Amino acid sequence: MTSNFCGRTRREFLWQAGGGFAGTALTGLLQRDGFFGATAAASEGPAHQNPLAPKDPHFAPKAKSVIFLFMYGGPSHIDTFDYKPAMKGRDNQTVEVKTFGRGGHKNQGRIVEPRWNFKQYGKCGHWVSDLFPHLSTCVDEIAFLHSMTADSPIHGSAMLMMNSGKILSGSPCLGSWVNYGLGSVNENLPGFVVMLDPTGGPISGAKNWSSGYMPATYQGTILRSKGAPIIDLNTPEGTTRTAQRELLDTLREANSDHFATRADNSDLAARINSYELAFKMQQHAPEAVDLSTETEATQKMYGLDNPRTLDFGKRCLLARRLVERGVRFIQLYSGGNHNDSNWDAHGDLEKNHNYHAGNTDQPIAALLKDLKARNMLDDTLVVWGGEFGRQPTAEYAAGTGRDHNAYGFTMWMAGGGIKGGTSVGTTDELGSVAVDSPFHVKYLHATILNQMGLDPNKLAYFHGGLDQKLVGVEHVEPIRAIL
Repeated sequence: MTSNFCGRTRREFLWQAGGGFAGTALTGLLQRDGFFGATAAASEGPAHQNPLAPKDPHFAPKAKSVIFLFMYGGPSHIDTFDYKPAMKGRDNQTVEVKTFGRGGHKNQGRIVEPRWNFKQYGKCGHWVSDLFPHLSTCVDEIAFLHSMTADSPIHGSAMLMMNSGKILSGSPCLGSWVNYGLGSVNENLPGFVVMLDPTGGPISGAKNWSSGYMPATYQGTILRSKGAPIIDLNTPEGTTRTAQRELLDTLREANSDHFATRADNSDLAARINSYELAFKMQQHAPEAVDLSTETEATQKMYGLDNPRTLDFGKRCLLARRLVERGVRFIQLYSGGNHNDSNWDAHGDLEKNHNYHAGNTDQPIAALLKDLKARNMLDDTLVVWGGEFGRQPTAEYAAGTGRDHNAYGFTMWMAGGGIKGGTSVGTTDELGSVAVDSPFHVKYLHATILNQMGLDPNKLAYFHGGLDQKLVGVEHVEPIRAIL
């Protein structure tokens, strides 16, 4: 016998009640037992601990900090570091080659011969184009990854993949994972800093330095190279630092019982620790960005005496100063806004790449040499690259512009336990696709985490019923050939 409740059988009613009300009760019981707090951070302390407090790594790290030099827009690998002599003399030839970019799938195209000459440099003899006369002197410190691949040839999703390991928004970025796993050795500055190009941020915006489903404590903080280093940081008019300190003390005291007894306090803890961090940064951030203490020779080495290299040079120098002060993860963007404001050379390749390489070449070389001179390169991992590369063929019927290429492109790493003067992987003779040792973006991420002392297959954050990982569910090894 059954009874109807608004058209439902008693069995259906009990089933829906069990899946709803009873499920809520079960969730409460599991929460009380700490089930939802079971995460796999490198080290976990008391529930009320500052989430940015230093944590032990999984194993002895090679690097303490990461500086990611993001060449937004997609630099052309075959015009920079991936030498393709087979293309010489073949300008405008039509070839059968499969490509996929913003223009869709194509099976043939017109060759755009590399516009710059290549020469061999260093003891390793690596080929570098004339775009980088300064950086070419540093090749013995660099490991080149010539067979990178990604899942998307579209800027927004490709940038999200490079920054968060996913083509969809909502996941924590690489800098967030590093700070979640290790915390920060300097609680007066953010653990994850982002410095944007003066022309603006990337097309997909703040998603590229978001903490996703992690607490906001781990998200990136925008640091400006001129003016107030961090916006909205100054003390409100009429408020003294003593009053701010008293307010923070009151918040902590009022919630001391909550911190001691509750297991679900992560959001509240993150908010209070964010206030604490802002209070400390009001004092320490201005000093961190004050370059007046740097010698004239150092400033000149970074190109601060040249309007062309001034901006990126300042940001590279700031990155070195932040590393000295214990900041874990720093990301610098070369290029912003869209089209020729970044490396996205769809029209005039020569004009575009001459401009952006000319802005960044000297500052990046200075950063590597300065870190090495200060005995900091050994434990500072420097990463260079964009969201993808560019195709060997022209995008249009006329001109030198290249479309996006996620099938094979070049990135490089230096310092932080990386074996300099090495190369791994190759693309075909035209640079259209990775053919030897292709490395998906997740292998780059695994290598970065590994050098920071974090096991990429164990570093996890419990969310949505799963132990979420930067590198995904399958086991991923770091790129050991360059370690």
